[in-house]
Amino acid sequence: MGVKRFFRILLAMWLLPVMALADDRLVRLHAPQVLIETGLLKHILPRFSLKTQVRVQVVRDGEARDATLGGSGTPLFFGLGQTWHLTVKNPDHLGSKRFSDWLGSQVGQRAITGFAPNGQALFAPPADQTVAVVDVSLDGDADIGHKVSRRACARCHAVDAATRWNSIGSTPSFAVLRSFEDWEERFSVFYILKPHGAFTQIEDVTPPFPADRPSPIVPIALTLDEVEALLAYVATMKAADLGGALVHQ
Repeated sequence: MGVKRFFRILLAMWLLPVMALADDRLVRLHAPQVLIETGLLKHILPRFSLKTQVRVQVVRDGEARDATLGGSGTPLFFGLGQTWHLTVKNPDHLGSKRFSDWLGSQVGQRAITGFAPNGQALFAPPADQTVAVVDVSLDGDADIGHKVSRRACARCHAVDAATRWNSIGSTPSFAVLRSFEDWEERFSVFYILKPHGAFTQIEDVTPPFPADRPSPIVPIALTLDEVEALLAYVATMKAADLGGALVHQ
């Protein structure tokens, strides 16, 4: 065996587990256009990716897929006049398994049933569904999150005491946002909420800016690890005291 061939085989053996790991972090999902058009997938997929570091790519008819949302498989939610099920092509594919488990968990079900684009929820749990309990923790590095918030968020928000005078007065500080009951939800998906979506890119999650609609300001580019670190930093903050509720007499 030649030396070059030996090293090619050695390199291939080294790359196999790396390629498998990369494949496990990508789920190719097919769903009917009628479901895509509701906006549900854009609502739930970033939430799943943030918690698991697994990216979901929506594929078209005829393209290779790892999972399918449709009329057969494991029932997950009801809406648009039918119960939606998930089928997984390969049960041993770790990314698909994590996606299936998340959709059926309390966290995933809250994300689905909480989708209400016009103030009206479009989807509900299927009848007789057993919801799994999944422990969700913030694993990010708070120190890194503090640095990320200063770099990416301090142009508009007061992220700590030192940046309170540099922020936009009409923009709530992190401490104020921390006082909201849904603060974790807000920070988890801030990049798809207005106005952030117009100038924020999350690596391997958000699509590129359209050619005819570039970012109106210097864009913010983050990774999911940095978003997780940002969440961990905000979790350490003391919520702002906004006073008691107004009492009408």
